[in-house]
Amino acid sequence: MTDGYRLYGVPGWGSVLVEAMLACCGVPVAFEDVEGFDRDGPARERLRAVNPLAQVPALVLPDGTVMTESAAIALLLAERHPESGLAPPPDAAERPDFLRWLVWMVANVYPTFTYGDYPERWAPGAPDDLGASTLEHRKRLWRQFEETAVKGPWVLGERFSALDIYAGAMVRWRPRRAWFREHCPKMAAVADRVDSLPALAPVWRRNFPPET
Repeated sequence: MTDGYRLYGVPGWGSVLVEAMLACCGVPVAFEDVEGFDRDGPARERLRAVNPLAQVPALVLPDGTVMTESAAIALLLAERHPESGLAPPPDAAERPDFLRWLVWMVANVYPTFTYGDYPERWAPGAPDDLGASTLEHRKRLWRQFEETAVKGPWVLGERFSALDIYAGAMVRWRPRRAWFREHCPKMAAVADRVDSLPALAPVWRRNFPPET
């Protein structure tokens, strides 16, 4: 048993999503920086000890249980900390859209980073082609999200949720915020709104340079 949560991650990586969720919950968290986990070495072995896939985020709960997969973590934290607003309650009108787009995000957008960030691993004969094609596919996905999912002022409309945290973090990743402002202005506006939340300001400062 520990006093709080322990999050394995790297500043600016996908662990920022869970770090922001925990900030919304207002719970203590110890951050285990495993920078360099994507190559052989001590950081990778430390991470592999809690997540055999050696992926971030990995969250150790206060009772020692290990949670991985950001969507699963979001749902668990929403159940344990309903006051956080991370998810609409089960009987809310927004609940189906929340569940749909949360899973859509991790099932469709996230793999474009898995393959596009390290194309030489998956297409050693044509890494540049894979990197370029995954980026273009990601842009198509974000346009779909903009047109179909984002209602404003939050993704679900008037109700804040973990989807807004995803938007707030992911506009900082490729294709970067300037592209979103031009092609997905509703999503960019959600991200700006997330930036203004006092509880999350320290998270963004720790994870991203000021210009992003």
